[in-house]
Amino acid sequence: MSEAYFPVESGALGPEENFLSLDDILMSQEKLPVRVETPMPRLGAFFLERGAGAEPDHPLPQGTKLELPLWLAKGLFDHKRRILSVELPKMYQEGWRTIFSADANVVDLHKMGPHFYGFGSQLLHFDSPENADISQSLLQTFIGRFRRIMDSSQNSYNEDTSALVARLDETERGLFQIGQKGLNDFQSWERGQASQITASSLVQNYKKRKFTNMED
Repeated sequence: MSEAYFPVESGALGPEENFLSLDDILMSQEKLPVRVETPMPRLGAFFLERGAGAEPDHPLPQGTKLELPLWLAKGLFDHKRRILSVELPKMYQEGWRTIFSADANVVDLHKMGPHFYGFGSQLLHFDSPENADISQSLLQTFIGRFRRIMDSSQNSYNEDTSALVARLDETERGLFQIGQKGLNDFQSWERGQASQITASSLVQNYKKRKFTNMED
């Protein structure tokens, strides 16, 4: 019987998220603080309370601060027209970047945002002067936490791993599951419960690309 849903790889760590990926769909719903730089006609009633003068035909005033889902903020953002400006969420600001650089392993990334790396990568779409620092912080945070994640996944055979993954973001949880699967497959092979060890999907995809290049 086929599965109801075949997982689709996330594209959020690249230029654009993949809207066939459930992870990316959920990530794009996360809120982003923005400031309106140009009055928006007939949108006052949607974002402001009636008591604040938000009649149906009133515009959304310049300077209004809102929280918009990432997908909407990206759609409205324009480098030339300056419709809105984006404020960095606290977890990507300099104070938190300093904590990550000191010891990234002490931070509960899932509590701060279940899509920490994907959401942070999408912030680079906006013209923040801190983009270079954000990208470097994301990379160093991932490097600093990667070894402990994989060590934990390789040393928790047949154990309850809920406490181990509770502090990981969704990208890290995926890596942990890959490590666990590799360990379980190896243990099964050692006990003679597996007929053969199959190549990983990464190796198979590499062979396919290499064969296609040879044909071209």
